[in-house]
Amino acid sequence: MQWLNEPEKWSAEGNTVQLFVTPKTDFWRKTHYGFVVDDGPFYYKMLGGEFETSVQIEGDYQTRYDQMGLMIRKDETTWIKTGIEFVNDRLNLSAVVTHERSDWSIIELPIQPNSIRVKAVRRLDAVEISYSLDGGDYKMMRHAYFPQNCPVMVGVMAASPDGDGFDARFRDFQVRHLPDQRRLAWLDANQ
Repeated sequence: MQWLNEPEKWSAEGNTVQLFVTPKTDFWRKTHYGFVVDDGPFYYKMLGGEFETSVQIEGDYQTRYDQMGLMIRKDETTWIKTGIEFVNDRLNLSAVVTHERSDWSIIELPIQPNSIRVKAVRRLDAVEISYSLDGGDYKMMRHAYFPQNCPVMVGVMAASPDGDGFDARFRDFQVRHLPDQRRLAWLDANQ
């Protein structure tokens, strides 16, 4: 794995990556605010095809918009970030989908858990985003368009747009390739 915008303080031990999120950083393009920011820490690997990725996240959120989670990124104008965002002194599920311009959706969590697991599944021209409070029962929160047939960066990201940074912990980051459903259907039909 490698960094885009490597933070000053970070470590990786076993299946845990810890970092102090760089202050005044974010990922956003144009919508509503008019600016482009692409300077949050993002630890990733390149991947092609269809896949499922997930991670357990836990942060010491301090300031409005402190955030962390997964990112799937084609380039600086095409990406998805999803996870937790601290808004109105509450933990919210958050997803930003960007195709030249960013959109944003949040769902306030009914409880304020110490950690949460987020998952993204890329199939064909879409990414399905889900979350789990218990590590087993996933609930879908978003289904978004994303270009197919291109390699992408997949990994963990964090940002602190208004704050002075915070401690973030990512546990058990996983990525697994999914079988090509069209190929399997063709094989089934031709047996």
